[in-house]
Amino acid sequence: MKILLIGNGGREHCLAWRLLNSGTDATIYSPSTNAGIQKLSNFVKINEKDFQEIARFCIEQKIDFVVVGPEEPLANGIGDVLRARGIPMFGPSKLAARIEASKSFAKDFMNRYNIPTARYKSFSFDELAKANEYIDSIGTPIVVKADGLAAGKGVVVCESKEEAKSVVQKMFSGEFAEAGKKVVIEEYLEGEEASILAITDGERYVLLPSSQDHKRSLDGDKGKNTGGMGAISPTPLIDNKVLKQIEDEIIRPAIQGMANEGYPFIGCLYAGLMIKDGKAKVVEFNCRFGDPETQAVLPLIQGDFASLLYSASVGKLNSNFCDFSPNNFSCCVILASRGYPDKYEKGFEISGVEDAEKLGCLVFHSGTILVNDKLLSNGGRVLGVVAMGNTLKQAIEKSYLGTSLIQFENKYHRNDIGYKGLKYIESH
Repeated sequence: MKILLIGNGGREHCLAWRLLNSGTDATIYSPSTNAGIQKLSNFVKINEKDFQEIARFCIEQKIDFVVVGPEEPLANGIGDVLRARGIPMFGPSKLAARIEASKSFAKDFMNRYNIPTARYKSFSFDELAKANEYIDSIGTPIVVKADGLAAGKGVVVCESKEEAKSVVQKMFSGEFAEAGKKVVIEEYLEGEEASILAITDGERYVLLPSSQDHKRSLDGDKGKNTGGMGAISPTPLIDNKVLKQIEDEIIRPAIQGMANEGYPFIGCLYAGLMIKDGKAKVVEFNCRFGDPETQAVLPLIQGDFASLLYSASVGKLNSNFCDFSPNNFSCCVILASRGYPDKYEKGFEISGVEDAEKLGCLVFHSGTILVNDKLLSNGGRVLGVVAMGNTLKQAIEKSYLGTSLIQFENKYHRNDIGYKGLKYIESH
């Protein structure tokens, strides 16, 4: 099976690893410069933003299907271009990708299908006065979201009305370019965050193990929002009762709703959730695998993952291709460049990856590059160190032992990934 993988980060390295360890004879092609992905794939020099060029490559090389990791090409319609040329594609159409690409669309969609979420209102850049009036009418904290794609950084939790007004003003003034020309202002949901990934062909679906991301840059969930500093899977927050509510009230209505409206969702539907008192509400939907949740979830998956994704991409999902690992838990700790998500330096040599792997950890490359046979840091998030265990405590301890073996200048990581999960287990 010949697979073209689009994307350049830790999520895509993990996808490449899982696809190659499927039991199917898979060959990965990728235009990525990520050192981890390059080790597993055949490098192809194509422009990831030129969808017609990608289509031509797929036809010439007889690619069986395409897997797209990041949200941007999906939101820009890569799925429509490839499907129009008869190329199977794991990822949604441009219309279906709006579930992530437009926060206001997603909130209105959830309203139409009674999917539980925070109360909200949307405002465009010429409605500053109305936005401020709405802020004055609701309690604090207040959540302000840029409507469009902002690389996971367009959401601000504001402790005061003054801060909320200031954030809206900045977004309307171009802080997130076009993404901030419209904003969603919503009530703050209390509880603990978690997420669920569903593989779907637009009608049928299979749920992967739950996970819990840690988005803030500093220990104790302090500091700025990032793309994610680590994750655990599964999260103890989601037991069978909560999972049934998520499936009945969130995942199934969302998939059925998009099909009913004429843009069935094919790919990975990500539900970002807030759990409180055994009930889940949707914080956000994403139109693709999460990062770093993927690095925690996929090591717990067995079976023919390549055939699972292919069956979804051609509208014939076969859940028999999905099985689950005997390992009960996994933990992913992100090694970042100090200063991320703001300014940071890169180009530092990395050592110790092989030592962590000898320990039994999986090391996924988020921002690395190979220069003259030297592995160098090449991004804000550099590596994801993943370990599995029979208990969450075992997985966390092994993951942190692996991180201690890897060195590069300006290395930074949170020290409390998974600790919320441990506290939850202890208190229940």
